[in-house]
Amino acid sequence: MSRSKTPKSPKPASKSDDPLLTQENFEKELKALASKAKEETWSKWAAEQAAILIKSGTLLTLAAIYSNVSQLTLSPIYGSIPASIWHSKGVMTACFLGWSFNLFIRRRLPVKPLTLLPLIATYIPALQFFLFRISGFLGGVYGPTIIESLTYFPLLLLSSSCTATFLDDLEMSPGRLQWLADATPGISSYAFFKTMEYFSNNYINQTIGATFIQTRLGLQIVLGAIYTLFAPSKLMLYAIPALLHTAFYNTHVPTPWAVSSLNSTMAKSGWSLIDRKESLTGYMSVIESAEQGFKVMRCDHSLLGGEWLAYKSSNGLREPIYGVFVMLEAVRLIETAQTTPLEEQTALVIGLGIGTTPAALIEHGIKTTIVEIDPVVHEYALKYFALPTDHTPVIRDAVSYAHEVAQSGQKFTYIVHDVFTGGAEPVDLFTVEFIQDLYDSLADSGVIAINYAGDLNLPPSRIIVSTIRSIFPSCRIFRESAPDHDKIEADARDFTNMVIFCTKDASKPVKFRSPAEKDFLGSRARKMFLLPRHEVDGAVLKEKDGDGGVLWKNGTERFGKWQEQSALGHWAVMRTVLPEWVWEMW
Repeated sequence: MSRSKTPKSPKPASKSDDPLLTQENFEKELKALASKAKEETWSKWAAEQAAILIKSGTLLTLAAIYSNVSQLTLSPIYGSIPASIWHSKGVMTACFLGWSFNLFIRRRLPVKPLTLLPLIATYIPALQFFLFRISGFLGGVYGPTIIESLTYFPLLLLSSSCTATFLDDLEMSPGRLQWLADATPGISSYAFFKTMEYFSNNYINQTIGATFIQTRLGLQIVLGAIYTLFAPSKLMLYAIPALLHTAFYNTHVPTPWAVSSLNSTMAKSGWSLIDRKESLTGYMSVIESAEQGFKVMRCDHSLLGGEWLAYKSSNGLREPIYGVFVMLEAVRLIETAQTTPLEEQTALVIGLGIGTTPAALIEHGIKTTIVEIDPVVHEYALKYFALPTDHTPVIRDAVSYAHEVAQSGQKFTYIVHDVFTGGAEPVDLFTVEFIQDLYDSLADSGVIAINYAGDLNLPPSRIIVSTIRSIFPSCRIFRESAPDHDKIEADARDFTNMVIFCTKDASKPVKFRSPAEKDFLGSRARKMFLLPRHEVDGAVLKEKDGDGGVLWKNGTERFGKWQEQSALGHWAVMRTVLPEWVWEMW
């Protein structure tokens, strides 16, 4: 019989064997759990706050980029200066209304405001396409603002409203400064928006036209797609008509299909688009009128020059359609104390256009350097306007180049200054500092010709002439054509091209020799326009009280309002040079 064993009682564990039962370790464990819970809560809170800031920043960045794109799409229709006159005020107003009425907007709209952003962004190109066709009716003053009020500003208003809604969930610890906490999100958001607008504008200007995505319509398409990814919804089904229009009917899209479609329409009226590109100074194109027999180079809402198709000089040069570019060649006709041998003559041409003036200087055997900031202008002048290749191209900013030349001691026999952009003259190229650099770069017996296009009734014309005369002691001024006083009075403007011829010799007045037959290069246009005829009385352009004196580099801001007036006048003139629909169908 087996012997039963009495079970042994378990030995009680010692305190050292079971540390969990101690009061000290129990408190440590509780603290660890509390710390872990707190850490998880803080991480979640930080992630939520970061998500709010990222969403807000993304929305503001997209809106800031679209601000620049909106201006770019308006520049071929109105020019960059008229397009920008009311833009900043419109941006400020849209941001304020969107932020202030975000609660009202959320309650009144039948859908979430965020879901409308992709829809609006997708429809903007189509809306602009149709609105551009009535740009002449809308006018140059308020047209850009009306178009943006129906396209970009609603997008910005809703973006601002959605940003305010996002930031409502942002937790702040204001302490006693509750008023500061209430104001900080709005102020910070607007500052962030303007910062992104500034940096994106610089980037776009540096890369515009490099690829399809970096074009006006390409950027609009990409922004529409990003908005859709940011706020997807079933509402995008309503965007299908806009997408189809952009893909198949919008002739502004830089695709071979769009160019072919545009040419089919233009051909019905005897016009054709030869080439187009987007570049840093604007939308560039070469267009031709078979009916009227000329070809022109366009930059935004300006013409850089043109030539007649049916006429050629005996030297093979095309006849220019603008006499002022021929008149610039008269720098060769001015008598100087010392004549430079032809083989030693050099010329510096600032601003290329289609190349009428430099082509003639090259034809005369003068070694010519051409300074042009826009590479597409130089490309088109070579490709479509027969600019001779035997010249020295300098594709860069004229201000820095002229300063380098002045410092180097290099001298030119002739300098031709012919620049124009955005519907007005770039004021940086008419300052005392820049004109002084040109003076230092001109040979003692040299001649300079400066073309200025603007309203002679406005102060800038007087200020610029005074600035030039403060540097060059001997000058004469000629306008492109005789003034039509009745028209000037009716239009309340006198927009024209004038050329200021100057020398460095104070003792010798500017005098033109009679041109010889070889000076005309076998050209009828040169026989008509080479020798300047319509001199401007110096008293007409004498500086008046309130003009503010000569133009210094640090004082160009005062030209803002005057440039706007001049650009609006130029816009009106350009609408009479080419048919409105040609400008609008770019």
